[in-house]
Parts: sequence; C-alpha cells; structure tokens
Amino acid sequence: MKFLDLLRMSSSNLWKRKVRTILTVLGVVIGVASIVVMVSLGLGLSRSLMEQYESYGSLTQIEVNEPWGDASEEEKRLDQALIDEILAIEHVESVYPVLDTQAMAKYGSYEGYLQVQAMPKEAFEDMNIEVGQGQLPGSDDQLKFFYGCEVLQNFRNSKGSGGSYWETGVLPDIDLMNDPIFVIFDMDAYYNSGSTDENGQVIKPPKKYLIETCGVEKSPGEDQWSQYGWYTFCDIDQLMVELKKIFKNKPIPGQPTTKTGKPYKEIFYNRLLVNVDSMDHVVEIQNYLKDSGYNTYSQAEWVESEQKTMGYIQAVLGGIGAVSLFVAAIGITNTMMMSIYERTKEIGVMKVLGCDLRNIRSLFLMEAGFIGFIGGVIGLILSFILSAVVNHVAATMSQNMTDMSGISYIPIWLVLLSLVFAILVGMVAGFFPARRAMKLSPLAAIRTE
Repeated sequence: MKFLDLLRMSSSNLWKRKVRTILTVLGVVIGVASIVVMVSLGLGLSRSLMEQYESYGSLTQIEVNEPWGDASEEEKRLDQALIDEILAIEHVESVYPVLDTQAMAKYGSYEGYLQVQAMPKEAFEDMNIEVGQGQLPGSDDQLKFFYGCEVLQNFRNSKGSGGSYWETGVLPDIDLMNDPIFVIFDMDAYYNSGSTDENGQVIKPPKKYLIETCGVEKSPGEDQWSQYGWYTFCDIDQLMVELKKIFKNKPIPGQPTTKTGKPYKEIFYNRLLVNVDSMDHVVEIQNYLKDSGYNTYSQAEWVESEQKTMGYIQAVLGGIGAVSLFVAAIGITNTMMMSIYERTKEIGVMKVLGCDLRNIRSLFLMEAGFIGFIGGVIGLILSFILSAVVNHVAATMSQNMTDMSGISYIPIWLVLLSLVFAILVGMVAGFFPARRAMKLSPLAAIRTE
C-alpha cells in the first residue's frame, strides 16, 4: 500500500468519528499549550533577567583592581605593563584603563561635586551612552568634560539662597553645554583653604580651571534611571596630562605615594576593564587574574548561578505542562483502542486480502500521529494567544515591563520542538493499539459482528 493511500485512509477514518477525534485532539491541544506556555514563562523570565544584568554592564567584562593586603603586595600596580600582559592572554579582546578622581565644579554662586571617570575613547563607544548634546570625549585635542544627565542634581547654591535640588526639587539654572564651568581639582586645598598646614603656613585657595563641555548625556525620561547619569567623563590621556600640570611635584589625590610621601613619576590606573570574547571564558580569565594577585569582579559567576536556578524553574514549569500532555496521550491510546474494537472486521478483511502487517501498523500509527499533529498546531496557536495575553497583563501591571521583552517568550525552536513532540507522543500512544491490530486473527476478526 502506498504512503498516500495510507495517509488518505487514516484521515478519512478519523473524520468518520468526529466527536471522539475532536475530544482527543482537545486533550492534545491543552497538553501542548500547557507545556509551551509554561516553558515560555521560564524562557521569558530568564531573558528579562539577562537583559537586566546587561543593563548593569557587560556580561563579558572583568573589572580588575589593585590587591588588598599587606605591604608585600604594594607594588602590584595597574599600569601599561599590566595592560600589555593581559592583552597577551588568549580570548582577551581589549583592556580599558580607568582613572577616577574627584573635582568641584563652579558656576556663579553654584557649586557641584563631580565624580570624574577618565577612559580611552574606545571605551566610551562600547558603553553605548546616549548623547543628548555634543559628542563623547576623546575627539578633541584638549581636556573636555562629558556630563551625565543627573550631574546637575549635585549642584547647590553655595551662598545659601535657593538651596540644593534635594531641598527644593528644582534644578539649578545652569546650561552645562554652553555656560562656562570652572573646575577645582585640588579638593584638599578647597576644603582646607584659610587654615594652616603642618608647617604653620596658610593654605591658599586652589586654582580654578575653565573646562569646556564636549557633550551631555540624553535623559532617559521621567522616573527612568541611567547608570551613567551621576558621572562626569573625559579622555584619560588628556586628564593625566592636566593632572601632572596642576599638581606638578605634589601627590595627586587618589594616587599612591612612596614611603617618604613623594609621588611616583607615573600615574597609575584605578581600575582596568577587561573585555573577553565570550562569556564561556570569563571565569577562566578571572581566576587567572585572581591567582596573579589582583582583585577581580564580573557578573559571570552570579549569572551562571542564576541561569542554573532559572533552568530548574523551567524544568519544573515544563514538568507541570507535561502532565497535561501525558493525560492527552492516555486519551489517544483509549481512542485508538476503541477504534480497533470497532474496526475488527475491517482489519480482518484487510488481512485476508493480503494487506501487509506493516501497513496495518502504519495506518494506526498515522492516525495517532494525525491527532498529535492537529492538536499540536492548534495548541501552538492557543499558546501564542495566551502568551500575548500574559505579556499584555504584565505590561499593564508594571511600567518597567515595557522596557523588557515580556515575561512570556516563545522562540522558533520551541515551536518546532513542541510540534514534533506532539506528533511523537501521538505515535507512541498509538504504538500498542497498532501492535494489537497486527496480532488480530483474520478469521476471528471476520466472524466478529
């Protein structure tokens, strides 16, 4: 018997028993929809969690800091030699040095505390900072500042009239892009000016420097948070040149000094950002840097732990849905067994006419597979509808959910896998009834009324 003949016979046999077939298919629909929706919830939650982690920083980035400990570890500095050493490690794509310093910005009667982070131009491009005005640092020959969108909140009226943003809720009338902003780098002299030092000399007020603005970060909107909003960024090479000019032979704030209290000729970095080509190698390289005596931090270890937890959650959710599909498989088995009892005479006639036993088995397996296929397709359609409803309800309940991809996510591989799984469940459920049909005695089957 040809395959098309078997296909035509199996579909027509199912159509003859519409009510029973529909009820059996309905069980498969519920089972497939249950599995797909449950697994999609686990996948959606996992993806949302990963998006949230990525918003905090790159998942393939390692932060390297100087070691904490006794004096024997004092000479482990973050310098260019260490950068070259790390770049030679396999799977390391780039290393960005970071120089942190503090400064005080002045405009008229307003003053504001600045957290300055200096990095290479390439680092700013990788950070994907949304520029509201101007451009990112590093494109000019002189030192210029790029302000985060929330830096203005740190300004206050130093003369006591008007107060700060946290007292009034009103931002100061300062245009960071166009107004002249003076910056004080010697914070110790700023706070101690007018008092006397160890030698009894009066500390003079520090010099102010006019630092132009190269750009300002775009505000993410009301009630939205920016991870870069509180920082002031600049090019690291330009800042190092300026700091050497400003402090000359004096110790630079935040920089180590010799045992005699004198500054080093070289400016050391505060942190190194190591970018790895794949998340699979992050832990390996991080452990290597730890063994070398440096303090390291990355999100990889935490993310791996969270992924294992999410994997367990997905398995539990999938298991709950699989119970429904198991019940549907029992229904398919029952339907096929009833079909055999009702068609015993038909099976006997087929055997007497010389029909191959494998064709009889294939006929019943194909009928069971049809039930699984039809139930799988309808179950997938229902799954997409339920997934859309869940995401809509979640989005209306949480404003933050609008920035994510939804808590229910159905990828293509899940669609194909669930459809194949439904067909296989149907055929496995129909296997034993098909074997029973093969073993029926032709003469006993023909005598059956």
